[in-house]
Amino acid sequence: MTSKHTPVDKAPEETNVPRDFPRAAKFIVATEDAGQRLDRFLTAHLPDFSRTRIQSLLDHGHARVNGAPAKRSHRVEAGDAVAIEIPPLTPMHAQPEAIPLEILYSDEDLIVVNKPAGMVVHPGAGVKTGTIVNALLHEFGARGELSSIAGELRPGIVHRLDRETSGALLVARNDRVHRALSDQFRDRQIGKTYIALLHGRLKDDTGRIELPVSRDLHRRVRMTTRRREGRAARTDWRVRMRLPGYTFLEADLHTGRTHQIRVHFSALGHPVVGDTLYGAPAQPKAGATLLPPLGRNFLHAAHLHFLHPTTGKVIDVRAPMPADLANYLRQLARASGARSESIDAVLAPYL
Repeated sequence: MTSKHTPVDKAPEETNVPRDFPRAAKFIVATEDAGQRLDRFLTAHLPDFSRTRIQSLLDHGHARVNGAPAKRSHRVEAGDAVAIEIPPLTPMHAQPEAIPLEILYSDEDLIVVNKPAGMVVHPGAGVKTGTIVNALLHEFGARGELSSIAGELRPGIVHRLDRETSGALLVARNDRVHRALSDQFRDRQIGKTYIALLHGRLKDDTGRIELPVSRDLHRRVRMTTRRREGRAARTDWRVRMRLPGYTFLEADLHTGRTHQIRVHFSALGHPVVGDTLYGAPAQPKAGATLLPPLGRNFLHAAHLHFLHPTTGKVIDVRAPMPADLANYLRQLARASGARSESIDAVLAPYL
């Protein structure tokens, strides 16, 4: 027996609130869910909402069990009718900010930006300023040169990169091109190549990872490959260099799941260097030498290629490897006793 979920109503069209935003949801507690705290039960059955958000709703009296108000610590029983109201969040509006952007490619239809590590792509929970969108609005927004399909918080944004991932980010300047690029992403026609440094030595020179990716219900800031209901995900990889205890490689994304490269390699026991969320040590070692913390994930979106929606021509854009990553790899190589000439030869195509 499984928990039954019945959405009730839908939100009216509001700024930055998806059309299918549920205003209320109802569940019948299954036998296997009996004994769970109410906040945990609802978090598991409403994966689009954080546990903090669910707890706040409970604390403000938005949930009932069998028609009666219930606290977050309430233990549900089999057959209980659980109902929760989910009022829309207060709409946010992104503001233009004079933040420098490195433009890798630009024409009247689209832009490719070289996103720096540490910069969020668009405003969201806890982040209202300093994002790529804030910078794009300053540069292009006044002239109305960004697509509107993704809403006021994500003008022009066709896809995203994690905060600590740098590299090529594709931006649409009008709705027609946005739709066409979204279709290409959906149909897996856009080539996305990343470079990454992993802990451990991968045995093979090439490989493919096909593990489903879904939200980790125990640590919701993470993704996991351990849930059966995860979304299909595929990562192909090619080793470019091995150092004692480390592997430098290219990875091609054939799907665009959240944290895909990070969670895929972590699942193999080879987390990305610097990625402490997925098991990497804060301070890597090269033999007996303790290296300084990298301060970010060693992950960079190095290459994008796609068909231009208007001209039909192949657009091939490369984002140079950031100096902090190149210098860190050289430092690691020196500590490992590798020759500097060999390291420079490996890095040359990415600089």
